[in-house]
Amino acid sequence: MDSVEKARVRLEHWISHNDHHREDYEKFVKELEEAGKTESARRMREMMDLTLRSTECLRKALEALGR
Repeated sequence: MDSVEKARVRLEHWISHNDHHREDYEKFVKELEEAGKTESARRMREMMDLTLRSTECLRKALEALGR
């Protein structure tokens, strides 16, 4: 496996990893909101937005590798 293929595998893994975390974060945010911890929930949503942006960068990096 050459370095480009290794990079492709790593990027795909990180994208999947981030997507799975996002699902967990959403559940956690709902728990915080139900507990009345709106500021913590708001900060978590802020972090989720940043995570989404980082995932978009990973997707673009993967795209730039070509097929």
